[in-house]
Amino acid sequence: MSAPSSLQDVYLDELKDSWSANDQMARTVQQLSQKASDAKLKQMLEHSVEGINKHTGILMSLIEGVGGKVEPEHCKGMEGLVSEARKHTSEEAPQDGKLRDVVIIAQYQRMSHYGLAGFGTAAAYAKALGKSEDEQKLRQAVSEIYKGDEFASHLAESLQQVATK
Repeated sequence: MSAPSSLQDVYLDELKDSWSANDQMARTVQQLSQKASDAKLKQMLEHSVEGINKHTGILMSLIEGVGGKVEPEHCKGMEGLVSEARKHTSEEAPQDGKLRDVVIIAQYQRMSHYGLAGFGTAAAYAKALGKSEDEQKLRQAVSEIYKGDEFASHLAESLQQVATK
């Protein structure tokens, strides 16, 4: 990646970075769902993968719409979060299923919050560039990610109560 020379370039870089982040997160969330013991958590994670893939499709179409090369830009930030999620859910994972589920949710939410930052930033850039349709699509994705995060928080609260007994 060369240094951006315009807000349009920065916007395009953000979209490509978010695409890479989504690809990495989707693979990891799929793996996390296989380690979850709670049925609601498994379902939430599987549904989340569908949402992540949907949002990736939006990113791809937005990149194409601004004339960018339709390929992701490797996201090192998500790479670190994915590495942490795998670490905390593999050799260092609690053996107790409910406790492991709480750890899975924490790792899922860290990755989701990174996605929120990327989509929210891209939406702000789209607004500044006068790309109202892009902004609307990105803000819709942010709203959907927030709903998933809120559900994950409620699920974590209920599982924490079980794990502490």
